[in-house]
Amino acid sequence: MINDLTRTANITFVLLENMLATSTTLPLEMLLAAQSAISSASKASAPLNLRTISPDGESVQTRSGLRWQPDMKMNDAQDNQIIYIPGLWRNPRPLIKKNGDLLNWLKQEYQNGALICAVGTGCCFLAEAGLLDGKAATTHWHYFDQFHKDYPLVQLKRQYFITQAGNLYCAASVNSLADLTVHFIQRLFNKDIANHVERHFSHEIRRAYEASGFFEQEHSHHPDEEVTQIQIWLQDNYYREIIMSQLAEKFSMSTRTLNRRFKTALGISPLDFLQEVRVNIAKDLLKTSNLSINEIADKVGYQDTSFFTKLFKKYLATTPISYRTTVRAKLFSAF
Repeated sequence: MINDLTRTANITFVLLENMLATSTTLPLEMLLAAQSAISSASKASAPLNLRTISPDGESVQTRSGLRWQPDMKMNDAQDNQIIYIPGLWRNPRPLIKKNGDLLNWLKQEYQNGALICAVGTGCCFLAEAGLLDGKAATTHWHYFDQFHKDYPLVQLKRQYFITQAGNLYCAASVNSLADLTVHFIQRLFNKDIANHVERHFSHEIRRAYEASGFFEQEHSHHPDEEVTQIQIWLQDNYYREIIMSQLAEKFSMSTRTLNRRFKTALGISPLDFLQEVRVNIAKDLLKTSNLSINEIADKVGYQDTSFFTKLFKKYLATTPISYRTTVRAKLFSAF
């Protein structure tokens, strides 16, 4: 994500045969509007790199009959911050079977820390890749029963239009995807830019993002907007070396004030919050990847594997190796 408007954010849209074009064009145009607004406000180019890909780099024919030529081949898209998976018309299973390479690519990008968003039946790609096992998800209402049958390990939330589980987001419809994109714009830039885009695209029909979704985060409901922004920054930068005094300075407050406001809003310190974020991501990687413990520790921001193991045991009363053995046994026994 963009945090100081100096780092380019690569936002990648996957194009697939028989896709609903609006499930890509709408968020793409909303992000372009945000980019234009931030450029006008700051008199500088906004660091967004919006690009389209297809698995083989060839053009795809959308449901509307329009043929869309992507910017590049899937494997050429590196350093992805956000990935959008489009909605598909009707039964997605034949297309999923044809796109095994895309499933592997999504798993790899998830392990690399990309935020992945899918809409409608496009959510089936995340489920088929095993990334949603044991997690909340939603899909288009017409496909609820088949989705539940095909992916029994996924916690299908039929009553919600949006779900979030770590870096995985599902939107039930294109309208819900618009709500979700407004949320991403706020994370990428700020609330003013998000409100600007919302007013220009869907203000009259939009439901509040928070009221539409099921969210995994435990510490999300409090009135301190600045603490919320710091939470988002920590969630987006958990893999970096983070020094609390520098974090406080970044948000123009003292370390003492930072700790006090976190305690008031969340009941924990910012360091505790960061450790929870890192441990939760590590849990997911232990369950869904074959990365070694050393590699997982490094991906979540710890070069000292021994310290990571002690921290993991502090939160979960078990070692990373034991946790992986246990959760994988449970997943296997569910079949």
